[in-house]
Amino acid sequence: MNTGDDGFLKEKLKECGYKFTGQRAAILETMLQCSGQHVSTEEIFNIVKLKHPEIGLATVYRTMILLDKLGLVHKLDFDDGFSRYELVKPNEDHTHHHLICSSCGSVSEVEEDLLDSLEEEILKKNGFLVKDHRVQFYGLCSKCRNE
Repeated sequence: MNTGDDGFLKEKLKECGYKFTGQRAAILETMLQCSGQHVSTEEIFNIVKLKHPEIGLATVYRTMILLDKLGLVHKLDFDDGFSRYELVKPNEDHTHHHLICSSCGSVSEVEEDLLDSLEEEILKKNGFLVKDHRVQFYGLCSKCRNE
């Protein structure tokens, strides 16, 4: 595990009153290995199980729910019937946007925050301070457009 990231995750669990168990460590290690990917609970389970055959799917589900509750992962829904997760970056103040191909199902990220000016306008006109947002764009990726 990356000692910077795993230290942050371990401390966050402890400060919220949760133990950093071996099973949670294995799941977090897998999430760190899958950094930048959008993985389902079942995919996480299949990876963790290779090194830790004793771990159960229910444990992975419970851990992912806990990590989402603590803000350590983002739970994502791409309308494909599965919840997917990605690690929250410690310095990330907004969720990035996702581009979802409606043909092949590929998911890519837009790192730039495209909505800063809209958030400012919402604050001016409505007095509402946006703390976060989630945006998903559906369409065709370049590969599917060229087919």
